[in-house]
Amino acid sequence: MSSFGILEGTGFEVIEPAFRSCLEHSERVQRLWTGGRWCEGPAWFAAHGTLVWSDIPNDRMLRLDERNASVGMFRQPAQNANGNTVDRDGRLVTCEHLTRRVLRTEHDGTQTVLADRWQGRRLNSPNDVVVRSDGSIWFTDPDYGILSANEGALAESEIGACHVYRVDPASGAVERVADDFVKPNGLAFSPDESILYIADTGASHDPDGPRHIRAFKVSPDGRRLTSSRLFAVCTNGLFDGFRVDQQGRLWCSAADGVHAYAADGTLLGKILLPETVANVCFGGPKRNRLFICATSSLYAVYLNTIG
Repeated sequence: MSSFGILEGTGFEVIEPAFRSCLEHSERVQRLWTGGRWCEGPAWFAAHGTLVWSDIPNDRMLRLDERNASVGMFRQPAQNANGNTVDRDGRLVTCEHLTRRVLRTEHDGTQTVLADRWQGRRLNSPNDVVVRSDGSIWFTDPDYGILSANEGALAESEIGACHVYRVDPASGAVERVADDFVKPNGLAFSPDESILYIADTGASHDPDGPRHIRAFKVSPDGRRLTSSRLFAVCTNGLFDGFRVDQQGRLWCSAADGVHAYAADGTLLGKILLPETVANVCFGGPKRNRLFICATSSLYAVYLNTIG
C-alpha cells in the first residue's frame, strides 16, 4: 500500500472561465494509493481526519489517515460494500451488495441494519446513500450486485425494478420515493436540500439507456420528490457518484475524470485522470480537498471551494 506523489498525465480542462475560480494556483492532482479493483464510496470523518472507501470486488474497505498518508484495512470482509456516507452523528452508513442492505456502524462498532427490504421483498443491491439534515436516509437500489458475482451474488430481483428509497428517521420505515429509473446510482442534495440530484446509469447495460443526472424538487416536508428535470448528460462514459459544493456546483464522476457543473447545468470544466472515476467526496480540515475513487486508485486535489 504505497504512497505516490504528483502523477504525470493528470490536469485540468477549463471549458468555462468560471472554472478557473475553483482551482488553486499551481495545485496538481495527487495519487495517494493504488492497488484496488474498483474503488468506490469515499466518506470523510472530520473527527479523526480519516477517509474510508470501498474496494468492491476485493470485498474490503480501506482507510486513509490524512495526517501521515498511511493506508490500512478498515473492514474485511465487507459484504461487497459500495457507497458510504457519514450521518449527522458521525456514524458510518454503508450500502452492501452481498447482504443487499443499508447498514450503520455505531460508535462502539456494533452494526444496525437500516434497510434490507421494501414491502417484504429483499432489496436488489443498495448502491449509494446520503443523509438529510432531518436524519432521513436516502439511497439508490440498482441491480448491479445481483447481476455479477464479482460485486455481490447472482440472484433474481425480488422487487423486479430499480428504485430510490427514503428511510424515515422516526419510524425506520423504508419508503419508495422514485420508481422511474433504469439503474439509479449516485445522489446528492443541493446545499439548501430543496433539490435531490440522482444519476441514472442505465447505459451500462443498454447502449441506448440513460447516462444522465436528474434534478428533483423535494417537498416542503422533506419526505417526497415532486417534479424532475434533466440536469446533465454525461459526455464521456457515465455519471456514477458525485458531490455538491457550497455554491451548488456538482462534481461528478466520469470516464475521463471529474466533471464540474454549475447549478444551472453548465459544464464548467474537468479534472482529468487516467482512470475511470467512480465516486468523490470533499474532506480535509477545511473540506476543500476532493478525494477521488478511480478504478484502482485513490486520488486527491485541493480546490478553491468547500464541499
